[in-house]
Amino acid sequence: MVGKGGCWVWKAGEPSAGREPRLMERCDTSVREAPTPLSIVTSPSIDTTAPRYHQRNLQCSPSMIRTCLHELCISFCSCLLPPSSPRPAPSPPMASDESSVTITHRTVELNTGVHLHVAEAGPASGAPTVLLLHGFPELWYTWRHQMRALAAAGYRAVAPDMRGYGGSDAPPSSEQYTALHVVGDLVALIDSLGEKQVFVVAHDWGAIIAWNLCLLRPDRVKALVALSVVFTPRSPARRPVDGLKGLYGDEYYICRIQEHGAIEAEFARLGTEQVLRKFFAYRTPGPLFIPYSGWGSPDDEVPLPSWITEEDIKYYTTQFDKTGFTGGLNYYRALNETWELTSPWTGAEIKVPTKFVVGDLDLTYHTPGIQDFIHKGGLKKFVPLLDEVVVMKDVGHFINEEKPEEVGALIISFIQKFK
Repeated sequence: MVGKGGCWVWKAGEPSAGREPRLMERCDTSVREAPTPLSIVTSPSIDTTAPRYHQRNLQCSPSMIRTCLHELCISFCSCLLPPSSPRPAPSPPMASDESSVTITHRTVELNTGVHLHVAEAGPASGAPTVLLLHGFPELWYTWRHQMRALAAAGYRAVAPDMRGYGGSDAPPSSEQYTALHVVGDLVALIDSLGEKQVFVVAHDWGAIIAWNLCLLRPDRVKALVALSVVFTPRSPARRPVDGLKGLYGDEYYICRIQEHGAIEAEFARLGTEQVLRKFFAYRTPGPLFIPYSGWGSPDDEVPLPSWITEEDIKYYTTQFDKTGFTGGLNYYRALNETWELTSPWTGAEIKVPTKFVVGDLDLTYHTPGIQDFIHKGGLKKFVPLLDEVVVMKDVGHFINEEKPEEVGALIISFIQKFK
């Protein structure tokens, strides 16, 4: 038997049915203490409202003091900003165990016409670049742990707020969130970094976009680590939302999201923090439903899992209070349009070296037929350069936050093969 906290791993091509998975490594499952805050070093134009700047032995010039006073004023009253200006979000909390690693922030103007907020750590040049793509309802911040680990290992970690999220532009129409639009953002971002190829690490919707990046532009990706959401070959027979509706019904969360405005109203009724708590706390290894009768009460107590703190939730809440959820929801609303646009790639293979990691309690891992597809040759057929599949025991959907050290180690051990 695999003990609590173990990881199951299959090398690509090994049969997995009818045998006991072998234990890859023991993983610490003890409850972690909440991390103490750590400041983030930011550029003056990005996330400048942080009241927690702790730098020792600095010689502060008068201009630096004026800048700090300016930022503090913006932080507490925003009196220096005109009424029409967007208010910067507070700096997120960080753990103190990697205080030697700084995370910087800037805005990148892409040739797609979109501005992306980008967080970076590690060497600014001369180091391999790792592009980290978040999902829903997440931000660059979901990668805070892995960014520090990658930077400490000598990599340049780059984590954007994806189109529609956080400090990045949010085009208003759901038609502007197809995989082709978002892949266009990523190719433009890679160009702006001065890179021909990058490593890609992606979770949830980020993984869906990463699979499409590898499908459409494999020349730009050295290797991929996909978390939680496996590659799904395009079915020419049925549009994806229609298929999900037939499988789960109208109250399945992806089907409910298709109703423009309706799900936003439900989320507004519950409140931003309550919505985030419900998503992050979801650990049922099965489909998620949002009933028409309501997704619970705003007064329901939703305890946080041990891997996310109240301070973390406050940061996410501040960001989504500012932007709303529509940008992230529009990815789901563009599913059928992406299906139409990607018709020429029906049956195409992903020809990028890949590692896939999923938790055994992840709702995506319990989609009907998905485990057979992953472990009985289907995934290997469409991803011929699949290196291995790792199934982490007793781990849910938000795998990179629930098991930050273990996931960081899995990422680094894989990309180190391509030195």
